[in-house]
Amino acid sequence: MEGKIIYRIHELTEYINWIYFFHAWGFQPRFAAIADVHGCDSCRAMWLTQFPEEERGKAAEAMQLYKEAVRMLDGLDEDYRVYAVYRLMEANADGDNLLLDGKRFPLLRQQTRVRPDDPYLCLSDFVRPLSHGTDTVGAFATTVDAEMEELYADDDYKRLLVKTLAERLAEAAAEKTHETIRKKIWGYAKDENLTMKQLLREEYQGIRPAVGYPSLPDMSVSFLLAELLDMEGIGIRLTENGMMQPHASVCGLMFAHPASRYFSVGKIDGEQLADYARRRGYSLETMKKFLAGNIESAS
Repeated sequence: MEGKIIYRIHELTEYINWIYFFHAWGFQPRFAAIADVHGCDSCRAMWLTQFPEEERGKAAEAMQLYKEAVRMLDGLDEDYRVYAVYRLMEANADGDNLLLDGKRFPLLRQQTRVRPDDPYLCLSDFVRPLSHGTDTVGAFATTVDAEMEELYADDDYKRLLVKTLAERLAEAAAEKTHETIRKKIWGYAKDENLTMKQLLREEYQGIRPAVGYPSLPDMSVSFLLAELLDMEGIGIRLTENGMMQPHASVCGLMFAHPASRYFSVGKIDGEQLADYARRRGYSLETMKKFLAGNIESAS
């Protein structure tokens, strides 16, 4: 099962995680709480007074940035859209690989532990093995209108503002699409009833690891996802390094297992690197380039 969704910007604004927006501008998470203050000027003034006097200048900057961001989102709403494509596939685990509608999707396994009794996790652990019947895994990609990232070429401040908002909108589209899939399309969480804060804290069942994130660190798997999803149909193209264009794009996998959780693959040794390169069909040198940050120095 696959589909495409086109979002108006105002449909996504409540799904924006403002913590990451403010982080991109050098603000600590506590300043993102301005996004929870609605309405009157006196409410915003009261919010300012919650900060120590030495931090109120920074808080006032955050307040002004948020106001300008909301104003820009309102201005973008008429002319620009955000896009999502998804696919639900028959899936099985085969060791450290997934089989997605029969296509092999190699994965990496942890080789370091935080605690001595922790398991060494791989995303395939959250999918039924071949001997236990068929399972389901989802794939998704989201992006913004490419023209959005080119706006305000002569205004450095507004150009940065629209780029950081575009990134948040692509993530918001992933959040909303995942919610729709869980509750309606895949339907494994039909009775889910979370507040927006709970949603953004990822209190739902299942996970949505994106390419480049700690549990799916190999950017080259974007090429595998492009074979499974019609990314070009929503305007995404891949560079030779597996980077998505527009920059404000996200792609990844969706897992429903109740025990599924995010983790970091971390460092891998030369043996796993060689095995993974073989499974990916790449040379060892090519694989080293894609996984440079994950290879133990002895490798």
